[in-house]
Amino acid sequence: MKAALSALAATALAGCATTPATANPQDAFFDALSARCGKAYAGKLASDGEADAGMRGKAMVMHIRHCSADRIEIPFHIDGLGADGGWDRSRTWIISRTTSGLRLRHDHRHADGAPDAVTLYGGNTVDTGSATRQTFPVDAESIAMFTANGRSVSNTNIWSIETTDAGFTYGLNREGRHFRVAFDYARPVTPPPTPWGW
Repeated sequence: MKAALSALAATALAGCATTPATANPQDAFFDALSARCGKAYAGKLASDGEADAGMRGKAMVMHIRHCSADRIEIPFHIDGLGADGGWDRSRTWIISRTTSGLRLRHDHRHADGAPDAVTLYGGNTVDTGSATRQTFPVDAESIAMFTANGRSVSNTNIWSIETTDAGFTYGLNREGRHFRVAFDYARPVTPPPTPWGW
């Protein structure tokens, strides 16, 4: 019996020695986006709330424009929302690594390149998420910015980004608001012009 237990223990230890360490899902998520750097994809509004009616039916493009070891910049272009009725190139999503996880920031610019009064808001991950989906609850700095600019409705925002083999989805959730835009990796397009201010 003792010999059998010793053999079982040895087998268990051998199994532990050959089992690879579980990859960090945030690294896998970041690497999956980085692997598509330079590519742009067509998309559309994927939610049906009345607050988003102005985007319904509009052509959309996301462009994984610039990547480094610690930062990914993804401009989000929307046709028909510019001041002249053309493309709105005011938004860039920025995902960066931190010492404790990932951070999402929203860079908002005007057509002349000047930053919007409400810009660089977002949040940090509070768990490891998965290799395909990360969520970013609003942070204190962004809450202060929203409150100072009369947008306290955004003080409970939770943003999400998903990247799967099929495509990319950006979402915003809070009570009474569920916004989503989805982009199809099977529909690559020519990269759009530089976003405003970049």
